[in-house]
Order: sequence, then C-alpha cells, then structure tokens
Amino acid sequence: MAKRDKLEIINDVLRIIKENHGHIKMTPLLRKSNLSSRRFADYKSELLERELIKDINDKKRGREILITEKGMEFLEKYRAIVNFVSEFDL
Repeated sequence: MAKRDKLEIINDVLRIIKENHGHIKMTPLLRKSNLSSRRFADYKSELLERELIKDINDKKRGREILITEKGMEFLEKYRAIVNFVSEFDL
C-alpha cells in the first residue's frame, strides 16, 4: 500500500469530519484517520492555523473538532483536482 501524501491526509481528516455531520470527537477522528498521535497533532495544528477546522469545547458534547466553511471549500477543490488528474490520466 502506498503512503499517503500531505494533501491526501488533510483530505482524509476533513472528509472524516464532514461525514460525521461536520463534527467529531478527537479519539474517533484519530482512529479513523489512521495516524499516530504525534503525526495527528502536527496535522491538527496546521489545520487549525489554516482555519480549516475548529477545536471547540462544548458543555453538552465535550471537546470536538469541527470542519469550517474553508475546510468544506478545500474538500470541493481537492475533489476537482483529483477528477482533473484522473480525467487526463496523469
């Protein structure tokens, strides 16, 4: 199995959040993204810095990661790029 590159990992993390109604607790996200805690922490920091996700602490639901509108835009544009590359067999 080939290693995922940085953009694939970011896409996977954002897609997982989106597929869970736009929010997910940290442990399931970590497990579903198939990243070590250390690597995930690096990606989480970058995603927060780029405002693709938010880390919130809700009194009712506890701590969760949410996808932002900017994160949703990333998913759309990433999918368009992948489709373009596939269409031209690149």
